[in-house]
Amino acid sequence: MPLNPDRPLIGVTLDQETDSSYSKFPWYAVRENYMHAVALAGGVPVGLPSNSKLAPDYTNLLDGLLITGGAFDIDPKLFGDTKLSPFTSLKAKRTEFELEIATLCLKKDIPIFGICGGEQLLAVALGGTLLQHIPDCPFDTLQHEQPNPRNEPGHNVTISPGTLLHKIVGVTHMNVNSAHHQAVSNPGPGKTINALAPDGIIEGIECPSHRFCIGVQWHPEFQISEGDTKLFQAFVSACATGR
Repeated sequence: MPLNPDRPLIGVTLDQETDSSYSKFPWYAVRENYMHAVALAGGVPVGLPSNSKLAPDYTNLLDGLLITGGAFDIDPKLFGDTKLSPFTSLKAKRTEFELEIATLCLKKDIPIFGICGGEQLLAVALGGTLLQHIPDCPFDTLQHEQPNPRNEPGHNVTISPGTLLHKIVGVTHMNVNSAHHQAVSNPGPGKTINALAPDGIIEGIECPSHRFCIGVQWHPEFQISEGDTKLFQAFVSACATGR
């Protein structure tokens, strides 16, 4: 039976784990609220194993791509940084796959939504660069790895008027959660910074030349504000429009 044409198929990238907390063998994982947020917004979420050879096949099937976060970092060599911070940890296979499928989706103008580490991956795919460790910045920064639960706000962000993000959420300030030690330094040529933390750290990016290409540093899948819900609704709507 074919999919309901009103419910687009959204690929959700999975994390890869090797610890034995679930299995003695390597396993994939994704937090339930990523999937729930996509389904609640009207999409059909499907997990994507990290197999770069299958990326072209995935993009032939998908209406949209959600790049999730995870407790790892992107290899700095991929954005031209020759030094590896002692705080940087890598998952090479996952990063290779996410870069491959993100690049293919960009070429085909398939909507992309990057969350936390997914925003950072998206920035690199768009030709941008990253800060490897926020506390190493030469200015005072917020505690971006908030000590309180992730389903509560950690700080606020300022949304730039005139951006697609602002059009979606309809406000210039949002309270967001925060769970990252890296951040986007430069979103890439021709790309737009759409949100900033009070300390100046980039919290959101977008690519005006694409139908829907947005990354946010916070975790809207927890839906702690109306703006978070609107983000998922706009993403799924853009995916449905292109079917």
